[in-house]
Amino acid sequence: MRLTVLGCAGSFPGPESPCSAYLVEADGFRLLVDFGPGSLSSLQRYAGLHAPDAILLTHLHCDHILDAVSYVVVRRYAPDGPYPALPVYAPSGAPDRLSAAYGDDGTVEDVYQFYALQPGTFPIGPFTVTVDRVNHPVETYGVRLEHGGRSLCYSSDTAPCDALLRLAQNADVLLCEASYLDGADNPPDLHLTGREAGEAATKAVVGRLLLTHLVAAWGSEAHTLESAAAAYTGPLEVVRAGASYDV
Repeated sequence: MRLTVLGCAGSFPGPESPCSAYLVEADGFRLLVDFGPGSLSSLQRYAGLHAPDAILLTHLHCDHILDAVSYVVVRRYAPDGPYPALPVYAPSGAPDRLSAAYGDDGTVEDVYQFYALQPGTFPIGPFTVTVDRVNHPVETYGVRLEHGGRSLCYSSDTAPCDALLRLAQNADVLLCEASYLDGADNPPDLHLTGREAGEAATKAVVGRLLLTHLVAAWGSEAHTLESAAAAYTGPLEVVRAGASYDV
């Protein structure tokens, strides 16, 4: 599998990155996981405007979905379009949420064919996909992708929870959010700190930890890395928009 980071800023676009969006490729199939604000630009830069063969939206907070609204224009009104409906795997409220955000009092279901997520395992293209509810205020799914004997786990947005540990168990790579600073008075049941991400990686015995969803305006990347490294001794880094990784 090949992972390309299209966006990794937490909560709102940062000075050097759009919000969350990750392209995962295998056997010529490209799955876009989350589609946050600004990432449509990165999609064109690093992959191509029509690269995704399917989309998986882990939850319906704006920083993970809004460029799926802009993408309606790309597929509906292209000179060689309209394009066939693109499969979108998302929480059950996605059709109404994206249609409301598009705002033409219509529907986006000519552009997207929606499949409602629920905990379990299912195929998307060549991937074996497992999702489970994680600890976040809205319906949110952590994701495990498996292909060719390799595994990638993505935390989505979550506070510490058993579901994340199950999804990440023995994963080759854990792409894990680390939005909050250790030692701060952080709200409960919302996000992870660097230390908590490192603890999850250690408990799940993952091969490599990639930190994402940092909020640059609110904290220090160096502090987050240091906190994660105190809890996890394996390979560790903070991802950047445009970076690619073999899983």
